[in-house]
Amino acid sequence: MAINLQKGQKISLEKEAGSSLNQVVMGLGWDALKKKGFFGFGGGSQDIDLDASCLMFDENKQIVDVVWFRQLQRKDGSIRHTGDNRTGDGDGDDEQIVVMLNQIPAQVKSLVFTVNSFTGQDFSQVANAFCRLINGDNKQEIARYDLSVQGSHSAQIMAKLYRHNGEWKMHAMGENSTGRTFQDLIPQILPHL
Repeated sequence: MAINLQKGQKISLEKEAGSSLNQVVMGLGWDALKKKGFFGFGGGSQDIDLDASCLMFDENKQIVDVVWFRQLQRKDGSIRHTGDNRTGDGDGDDEQIVVMLNQIPAQVKSLVFTVNSFTGQDFSQVANAFCRLINGDNKQEIARYDLSVQGSHSAQIMAKLYRHNGEWKMHAMGENSTGRTFQDLIPQILPHL
């Protein structure tokens, strides 16, 4: 059963999934915008590099670790990035971050998923851009945001997963921002932890 979330909504992942949830996947997809050439012919497409990141925070709002295109996996293997796609070529998710919730160290209290335009284009210049959170156990979509139609931002803080009373909950943030990497978003993330 799909979970339809609105921006700002908070849910219990396990309650919505109907059982304990072991794995979630943050998927990011986009297409390069086609450029028009001379008299509308030719032109090709412009490379656009969107990047998915997962930031891990402790209870003191300190970063414990980050999985992103420069560090594709946590040492303990609990979070893994499938690799950097620099063009958006192909169908479906162009980048994914796989999170084994049952393997996240106890000191990590929240995970924040972000999307950034590393090449600097805002999302109105990117075709078919989306980010989504998927139940890794049954492949059903939990939340999805269409990035291309939301305005002239170059980044989004998508969602926060956090521990509360021994279970994982999700806050669908969908907060637009600007910045080429996750570091640019930290000041905007901290008040939500």
